[in-house]
This record gives sequence, structure tokens and C-alpha cells, in this order.
Amino acid sequence: MKSIIIIISIISITYNLHSQNNIEDILKEVEINNTTLSALRSSVEAQKLGNKTGNYLQNPEVEFHYLWSNPNSIGNRTDISIKQSFDFPTAYGYRNQISDIKNKQADLEYKKQRRELLLKVRIVCLDLIYTNSLKVEYATRLEHAKSVADSYSSKYDIGDCNILEYNKAQLNLFNISNELETIEIERVALLSELACLNGGKLIDFDVEKFPWIQLPQNFEQWYIVAESNNPLLAWLRQEIELSHKQIKYSKAMSLPKIDAGYMSERIVGEQFQGIVVGLSIPLWENKNTVKYAKGNTIAYESIWEDQKMQYFNHLRKLHSKAVGLQKSTNDYRNNLILFNSSELLGKALEKGQISLIEYIYELSMYYKNKDKLLDLELELNKIVAELNQTM
Repeated sequence: MKSIIIIISIISITYNLHSQNNIEDILKEVEINNTTLSALRSSVEAQKLGNKTGNYLQNPEVEFHYLWSNPNSIGNRTDISIKQSFDFPTAYGYRNQISDIKNKQADLEYKKQRRELLLKVRIVCLDLIYTNSLKVEYATRLEHAKSVADSYSSKYDIGDCNILEYNKAQLNLFNISNELETIEIERVALLSELACLNGGKLIDFDVEKFPWIQLPQNFEQWYIVAESNNPLLAWLRQEIELSHKQIKYSKAMSLPKIDAGYMSERIVGEQFQGIVVGLSIPLWENKNTVKYAKGNTIAYESIWEDQKMQYFNHLRKLHSKAVGLQKSTNDYRNNLILFNSSELLGKALEKGQISLIEYIYELSMYYKNKDKLLDLELELNKIVAELNQTM
């Protein structure tokens, strides 16, 4: 136990440890310091620039010809040609619209990964609250076990109890002490995980109570807001819109391309110059592109409907489970208050009305129910954290 405390002290000095008492504040700090999110932001900006490339006119073509004559008396010939190619005008508009949609999708992808990472941070914080609560609870149990062990040690010294009762009291103290050390080890590991998520900066999160929970009463109305905020569904909606634009763009690219420019031809004593106009008829190059774009649109519409249905069912299942867990948690909490016999057990042990084995057994049943309550609170809060992630 002492070694664990020393380790925590060293970590505190090394990482400039500071305390946070609010999960939302930790989420804000992680969003600033997390290296994954920082890399994702840079990637999104680069991707946006990439989506904007290729939206402009093709490069102009310049040709220069210098031809030697044979026989020399004819004179040399010089040709100059400047030419610019144009897609059909509507293609440029659709191309810009497609790049705008892809930029929105890049933002949505970042939003999706950001929410997943922040949910992970919230889960770590909830696990820390759980271990902090256990630490406080087992510290209290350890004091009770010490008191009992000291009492039976004194009794054993004067011959007022046998070796079996003495050993039982000492073993009970050892078990609780060992559990407390295990909890502290887990707490240190969770703090280390939180530090990794926070860019290597350690946060001492010592909250012992789970946050107050308010579940949505009308699930259907709440779901409408959750669906509109879901980045995956929003990404798919953008993909469907992108497919529609791709159809129009493919049709525009199936229209003739235009070449326009200037040409000059000069020979001895003569010069010709004027405009050059050409037409490229796409007979084979873009074959099946429109059919492919239409097929993509139908596919993404089906995927969107499927994802929306799965998302609705998943959230409804989580909401129903949360409602049931909240009821169980409240029932457990009320019954523990109502049927708390820990003080009565202590008095009965002092008066010799029950044996030490009976005392430890009955008290362990009460402790088991308190642990169960913490387990229920943790499970409930994790489900609510996933529900709240959608808002």
C-alpha cells in the first residue's frame, strides 16, 4: 500500500498533476491536448484542399513549330498555336458542388471520430468515479476490520477467544486490505489511461459520486434530435446527395468538349493567322458512368435506410435498458438505507449475541449489496453516456 502511494506521488511530480472535479472540463481539456484529434484536424484540412483540386480549367496548350525547307529556296516555315480546352460549362458547377459535399463529409468524419474518442474519455472518467467510490467504501470497511481485529487480538492475549476466531479476524482484515490495494492499482491505471488520452498530461480525477441522471421521457421525440445529430447518418445523407450530383456531373461530362485558340503560320512572303475551334465528341470514354452513378445512389439510399433503422433500434434498446437499470438502482439504494443492519451487527458482536463468523458473513452480505449498487450505477451511467453522445 505504501509503495503504491509513493508511485502516485512520483507520477504527480513528473507530470505536473492537477485535479479536475468535472467530467465536462476534462472533455474540453482532452479535446485540446489529444494528439489523435490534432492529427485528424490537420488531415481534414489537407483533405479539404485536396477536394478543391482539379476543379479548374485544364492547362492551356502552346505549340511552336519550326520547319526547315527542302529545297532551301522555298524558305523555312514557322507555326505558333495556343489552345484551351473546355468541358461543357455545367460540369464546372457540378464539380464545385461535389467538392463542397466532400468537404462537409470530411468535417462529419472528424465529428464522428471526435465523439467516439470523447465517449472513451467519459467512460474512463466513470470508471474512475467507480474506483474512487470503492476506495472510500473499502477504506471505511478497513477501519471496521482493524477495529474488530484489534479487539480479537486483545481478547486472544487474555484468553477470551480461541485461535480460530483470532485468525478469522486477521484474515478478514487482510482480505479487505488486499482489496483496497487492488482498487488503488486499478485507479492508478485509469489515471494513466486518462493521461494518454490527454496528450500525456496527467489529471487527478477524485470525484466519488456519479452525476445526476435525467433520462428522456418521450423517446420518439428525443430520437428525432439524436438522428439529426448523428454524424454517420449525416455522412450517408451527404453521400446520397453526392451521388445525385455525380449523376448530373456524369451527364455533363458526356456532352461535347470544346477546344478554342489561336494559330499562326508563317512562310517566306506569306503569313496566315486566325482562330482554332475544335469539338471532342465523347462516344466511348464516359460509357456507363451515368449508370454507375445511378446505381451508387440507389445503393446508398438503401444503406441509409438500413443504418437509420439499426440506429433507432439500438438507441431504443439502450433507453429501455437505462430505464430498467435506473429503477433497479433506486430500489437497491432505498433498500440498503431501509435494511442497514451494520450498526446492529456490531452491537450484537460486542454483546456476544452472535459469533465472529456470523458477524463477518452477515456484514459481507451487506457489503455485497453495496458493491452491487455501485455496479448498477456504473452500468447505468455508461449507457446514459452513450445515449448522451448522440446529442
